[in-house]
Amino acid sequence: MALRLPTLVIVGRPNVGKSTLFNRLAGKRIAVVEDQPGVTRDRLYADCVFRDWRYRLVDTGGILFGDDDPLVDQIRVQAEVAMAEAEAVLFVVDGHEGLNAADWDLADRLRGFPKPVYVVPNKVDNRLREADAMEFSALGLGEVFPVSAVHGNGFEDLLTHVFKGIPKLADDGELGAEETRLAIIGRPNVGKSSMLNAFSGEQRVIVSDIPGTTRDAIDTVVQWKGNQVRLIDTAGIRRRGKVQGSIEYYMVLRAQQALERADCALLVVDGEEGLTDGDKRVAKMSHDMGRPLVIAVNKWDLVEPPNGELGRLTAAKKDFKNQILAEVPEIDYATIRFTSAQMERGMEGVMKAVFAAVENWNFRLSTGVLNRLIQEAVFAKPLTRKGRPFKIRYVTQAETRPPTFVMFCNDPELMHFSYQRYIENQLRKQYPLEGTPVRLVARTSKEKEKG
Repeated sequence: MALRLPTLVIVGRPNVGKSTLFNRLAGKRIAVVEDQPGVTRDRLYADCVFRDWRYRLVDTGGILFGDDDPLVDQIRVQAEVAMAEAEAVLFVVDGHEGLNAADWDLADRLRGFPKPVYVVPNKVDNRLREADAMEFSALGLGEVFPVSAVHGNGFEDLLTHVFKGIPKLADDGELGAEETRLAIIGRPNVGKSSMLNAFSGEQRVIVSDIPGTTRDAIDTVVQWKGNQVRLIDTAGIRRRGKVQGSIEYYMVLRAQQALERADCALLVVDGEEGLTDGDKRVAKMSHDMGRPLVIAVNKWDLVEPPNGELGRLTAAKKDFKNQILAEVPEIDYATIRFTSAQMERGMEGVMKAVFAAVENWNFRLSTGVLNRLIQEAVFAKPLTRKGRPFKIRYVTQAETRPPTFVMFCNDPELMHFSYQRYIENQLRKQYPLEGTPVRLVARTSKEKEKG
C-alpha cells in the first residue's frame, strides 16, 4: 500500500494571512492573496519540503461563526474535512491586530481536537510584536509560534516543533506514481466543482449557485480504476471585458496556468444554457495551447429526462454536437460526453474519453508509414495553385503532445488552409486520434537539405 504524505492544515478567521503563509511554505504563489476577507473559499493543496521531511500543506477558507453568508457553512465544512485528513493544525491568527472574538470562537472548536494544534500569530515582523504575540497563549491551545509570512521569519522554529511528532515516509509511495493531469475549465457556474466532487467521491470543493465561487486552481488527486488522476479545478474564465479587479484577473491567469501544466482539458458546458461565446473562447484557448480536449455537456438531466443511459445518442444530443462543430470547427476532434455531475451520471464515460485523448496526444507514427499515407493522399487529390503543382517531398513526425508533422515541400505558400485540412482528415481516417489536436507544418524542402 502506498504511503501518503503527512498533512498540515491551515485554519483561521478571514484575512489573517493564511494564503500568504501557504504561499511562503509552498515556495510559490498558488493561493490568490488579496487584502480583503473571503478570497480563499476551497481547500488548496501543495506538496512541500522542510529539511528531509516531505509533507502536504492544505489552505482553507476563513472560518466565521454566526455569519449569514450562504457560503460560510460550506467553508466550515471544507475546513473540518481538511482537519480530519491532517496530522497537525496550524491555527493562524493576526499578530498585528491581536486577539479577536472570532479567534476565541474557533479556539473553542479546536479545544479537545485529537490532533496537535499550533497557534501561529502572523504579521509578527519586529521584537515588540513578538512580545505582544504571547497574548495568544490565553487561547489555551498550547505553545505560540510567531511568524511573518511576508518576510519568512519564524518558520524554522515552527516546523521543527511540528515535525517532532510526525513520522517520515519510508518510501516514495504515491509520489512516484504516474498521473494524468486534468484541467477542468469553463465559464462560471456550469458545474465544474460539482464534477470534481463527483470524480473524487467526496465534497472536496464548495458547490454553490453563486457564480465565481471557485477562485483558485485547485489540485485534487484521485484514484480512478487504478489510475492516478490530478484534477485541477479552475476559477470560471470570463471574457476579457468582464475581468474586473485583481481577483478576476487571477481567475483567468490561473485557468491558463492550469492548462499549461495539464495533460488534458475537460471543458464543462451548461447543457441547458447551450453553447456560449465563453465556451468557444475557452475551447479555443485549449486548442491554441495544443491540449487534448474532452467536452462534458453538464446538467443534461435538465434537458432530457434522466431515463436510460446518458451515453445513448438522442436527437437533442446530435443537435448539440452539430452546434459545437458548426460554431467551433477547429475543435472537431474533441470528444463530447453528456453528464449530470450532481447526479454523478456520465462520469465514467468522461474519464474513459480523457484517458483515450491523452493516449492519442502521445501518438507516434513511423516515418515510412507516414510518408506512404501522405503520398497516397496527394496522389488522390493533387493541388495546383498559381499555375504550379504543390509537391510534398518528405514528411516526418517532429514531436508528440500534440502529434506534430513537418511536411517538406517545394513551396509552403502553395498549400492552402483547406488542403492542410484535407491532409489532416486523411491522417485521421487511418488513425482517428480522437480528442487530440494535430499540428501540420509546411516547410521548404531546402530546409531539410540544410538540416
